[in-house]
Amino acid sequence: MSSGRRIEPLATLPLFHKLTGRKVVLVGDSEGALWKAELLAATGADLHVFAAHEALRFDALAAAPPVAPLHIHPRRWQPADLQDAALAIGDIEDADEIAAFVAAARQAGVPVNVVDKPDFCDFSFGTLVNRSPLIVAISTDGAAPVFGQAIRARIETLLPAGLKAWAQAAKDWRPAVQARALPFALRRAFWELFTAKAMSEPERTPGGDDRAVLFAALDRIEGHQDGQGRVSLVGAGPGDPDLLTLKAIRVLQSADIILYDDLVSPGVLELARREAKRMMVGKTGYGPSVKQADINALIVSLASQGKHVVRLKGGDPGIFGRAGEEIEACRAAGLPVTIVPGISAAQGAAASLGLSLTHRDHARRLQFVTGHARSGDLPEDLDWRAMADPHATTVIYMARATLAGFRDRAIAAGLDPDTPAIAMQSATRPDEARVTATIATLPERLGELPRGGPVLVMVGHALAAALTDAGTVADRLRA
Repeated sequence: MSSGRRIEPLATLPLFHKLTGRKVVLVGDSEGALWKAELLAATGADLHVFAAHEALRFDALAAAPPVAPLHIHPRRWQPADLQDAALAIGDIEDADEIAAFVAAARQAGVPVNVVDKPDFCDFSFGTLVNRSPLIVAISTDGAAPVFGQAIRARIETLLPAGLKAWAQAAKDWRPAVQARALPFALRRAFWELFTAKAMSEPERTPGGDDRAVLFAALDRIEGHQDGQGRVSLVGAGPGDPDLLTLKAIRVLQSADIILYDDLVSPGVLELARREAKRMMVGKTGYGPSVKQADINALIVSLASQGKHVVRLKGGDPGIFGRAGEEIEACRAAGLPVTIVPGISAAQGAAASLGLSLTHRDHARRLQFVTGHARSGDLPEDLDWRAMADPHATTVIYMARATLAGFRDRAIAAGLDPDTPAIAMQSATRPDEARVTATIATLPERLGELPRGGPVLVMVGHALAAALTDAGTVADRLRA
């Protein structure tokens, strides 16, 4: 079991400074310096602007400051001006003055920023989406400010302006929640309810009725609290993080512990709550695996400690994900279980191929079967007449080692050897690979796929249209 990597490397650490009443020094008198002054003044900082040449540029801002008064100094800055400052910002072009300003700031122990000179900066200004007290900052580490601005424009369209009022309500109501001295799980439950309400009506200004409803819900939750945890079985989809459902993301954001399969992509885990503990309990297929009984016991043990345990499974948890055994174990222990479905591997593979598994000219039925019994061999109780149905599309999970046996039994039952068949590995991921053939020849070609990684096999005449486009792994690599 492994906790896994929690976060990818960061070029910079995003921080949000509380500047109300704190001294901030700004040096410069350009239009850019004026914008920085307006931004800093909006935080309530005790802002001191040193403008040796164009101090009049700041008069209008000083006459009507956003929050706190500004101090405009129509002279050159001095090292003593930096004492006791929280931040120092310089809009300076002269190389010698830049060096002196940075040295003076660091001598005074003040974080320093020189506008458009990243090599001299201890911190940088991100592009802002302002719904204060909800604030989103975007940084490209100085590499592409225009790109950051484009991302900001996209986020602006996604965040309704009304979220500002909900964020303010959260700030106003938080002391009342904290005063109740509730355990973490209950506080989080309240804010999950708050968030769900805010996101369902983002343009509406919350009022006293909303507060009453939410706190009444908290009363009910608190009244039934017995320290018991809960379990969520969540479908991670076939691999592409963009294919996660919104509900799956919300559940991942509320997890205390995430038990994930080897098939779950790192990009999906990146969307989970940072503080959540991650444990890999993967079933790797014909390789080292955690026993299912041990996974069941671990889920029950952790949830019995009052934790929200998320069991994160590739694809959909209800399709060959052994969810049934985990549900039974939780219910036997009296633990509540919820299921969050995911896009199945078959759906992801079909989408990647650009085809319908149930094209009405070719398929009357779609069937999912496993190629891997408890023993590790091909299941003996498959309905081979159904496998040979020419009007069905058959999706075989976990078939890498048993496909030859499946082929032989299906053809013996009447399946046309020339039926189109496709094997896909890591469908929807950047390293996706595929082999196309007929069912008669596909088993011998599975070696063209890289070792490891989930393999899905699809068989049926509905796949014929994809055969001319899919190509072999070698074809895709050459392209």
